[in-house]
Amino acid sequence: MDFSFLKLEIFIPETHLAHLQKALQMADAGHIGNYDCCMSVSEVKGYWRPLAGTHPYIGSQGAISSEPELKVEVTIRTEQLNDVMHAVKAAHPYEEPVINVIPLLETGI
Repeated sequence: MDFSFLKLEIFIPETHLAHLQKALQMADAGHIGNYDCCMSVSEVKGYWRPLAGTHPYIGSQGAISSEPELKVEVTIRTEQLNDVMHAVKAAHPYEEPVINVIPLLETGI
């Protein structure tokens, strides 16, 4: 099956949302028809435990951490994936950012 579009789910602290928005804009993510900079943001609560050898942005090795985060959802064309992933990782403060890439069967485009 050919997937022309993907949805990215990006989990990030609220303090870095504006930086991420700018990075997505520069990579032309969220360009839908005659609109650009399209994205959705939801408040979520993340949980994680940094293991040995990590350098966590938030939290301590061996301890389960829990913090409010934002889930940013943005639609991109499949051929943009590499450029957008590089942009997101450059804007993201986490050592291991959570970025889910979901193929879309159909969009409203």
